[in-house]
Amino acid sequence: MRTPPERPANQQFSNADSYGMAFDEAWERIGSLDPADSGAREAALQGVISALSDHPFALSQPELVRQVAEFRLRLLQR
Repeated sequence: MRTPPERPANQQFSNADSYGMAFDEAWERIGSLDPADSGAREAALQGVISALSDHPFALSQPELVRQVAEFRLRLLQR
């Protein structure tokens, strides 16, 4: 059996899973937010979405980006 070729760790694909992984990494770089401050959370969310605007999924499915981001935050319990 052949061994699959090595792929770069930061390779991105035009799908929600790839976007979700990139979102999680970007969100973790923000650090802790005050859970009571919904304005800070919204600003951080918009900042991460903007930072990932060149991701292949964001380019091909811009209408789904916010939904994926909100889903990832629920998974992260943020």
